[in-house]
Amino acid sequence: MPSSSAPRHTVSALATACLGAALLLGAPQAAAQGTVNALCSTDVGWCEAAATAFTRETGIKVQQAHKGTGEIGAQLRAEAANPKTDLWWGGTGDPFLQAAEQGLLEPYRPAYINDLHDWSVRQYAMSQNMVGGFYTSAMGFGFNTDLLKKKKLAEPKCWADLIKPEYKGEIEISHPATSGTAYTVIAGLVQQMGEEPAFDYLKKLHKNVTSYTRSGQAQAPNVAKGEVAIGVSFIFGFERWRHDKFPVKTAAPCEGTGFEIGGIALVKGARNKENAKRYYDWLMSPAGQSIGAKAGSLQSPANKTFKPDARIPSMDGVRLIKYDFEKYGKVAERKRLIDRWTREVESQPR
Repeated sequence: MPSSSAPRHTVSALATACLGAALLLGAPQAAAQGTVNALCSTDVGWCEAAATAFTRETGIKVQQAHKGTGEIGAQLRAEAANPKTDLWWGGTGDPFLQAAEQGLLEPYRPAYINDLHDWSVRQYAMSQNMVGGFYTSAMGFGFNTDLLKKKKLAEPKCWADLIKPEYKGEIEISHPATSGTAYTVIAGLVQQMGEEPAFDYLKKLHKNVTSYTRSGQAQAPNVAKGEVAIGVSFIFGFERWRHDKFPVKTAAPCEGTGFEIGGIALVKGARNKENAKRYYDWLMSPAGQSIGAKAGSLQSPANKTFKPDARIPSMDGVRLIKYDFEKYGKVAERKRLIDRWTREVESQPR
C-alpha cells in the first residue's frame, strides 16, 4: 500500500443479473426518493453495478454517465455557473485535485473517516476535504503472451524495455489530454527520472506507440483480445482478464513506478446535495467498495473494515515512487506537462 461522451449508460449484464436475483429472492423495492446526477470515471462495470445496487437499496434514481477524468474536468469547468452534476467518483485523483483548486468541488469530510486507509485520509487533508481517496493501484504494463510468442518478442519487465526498437507498433497507451491515466504516466516518469530525461524517454516511447486512446481503460481489453501486444495502464485493469483465462500477464516496472489514488467528490452547487451525500457514503462503505471487485474492477479499496477480494493484485513487491500528489495535482503543472508533451512528443512522426 502506498505511503504517501456519453449519455447515461444502460445497466450492465452484471448489474441486471444482481437486480434480477434480488427480485427473485423477494427483496423489498425501496420507495422512490428523488435523483442524483453522477459522473463516473472508473471501469464502466463498476459504475453501472454501483448505480443499480444503490437505487435498489435506497430508491434514489442515479442519472450517471461514464467519462474519462480529463473530459469530466473540462465538463465541470464548463458547467461551473450552472452545475448539472452532483457527484463525481472513480478515476485518477490528480484531475480531482485540479478541480478542487479551481473551486469546482464542495468540502465534505465523512463521519467514518477512521474506517479509511491513511492514503485515503491524506487526500482529504491535502484538498481541504474536497477530494477523498477512493481506491489505489500501481502503474505498469499488461501484455498478451500469445501475441508476444507469435512475434518472438520478450516480455517487458522495465520501462527501459518499452523503447527497444523491436516493440515498434506494439504498444498502446492513452492520451493525457483526456485520460488521467496517461497524465499519471507522464507525471510519474518526470518525478522518477527528472523532467528532461523523462521527455527524452517519452519521445522514444512515442516511436513504438501504435495508438493513443481516449481512455486509460481501453488497454486491458485490447491486450486481452490480441488487438495490441502491450498496454501501459494501471495493473489492476489487466488482472481481471488474466483471472478470466485470457493470455495476459502483468509487470510492475523494475525501475519503480507511479500509482494512483482514485478520487471521489461532491460538486459545488449540486442540485441534489443530500442524495449526493448518500450516494457518496454508500460508495465508500463496504457494500459500495466491494462492488468493484464483483464487477471485475480490482483496485485496492479505501475502506479498511472489510476483507478485499483475493484477486486484487498486491503491491507488496512493487517499487512505488514517492508520488507528489500536491504538486502534480495542480492545474498549472498538469497544463504545462501536457502542453509540453503535445508540443514535443505527440507532434513527432512515428
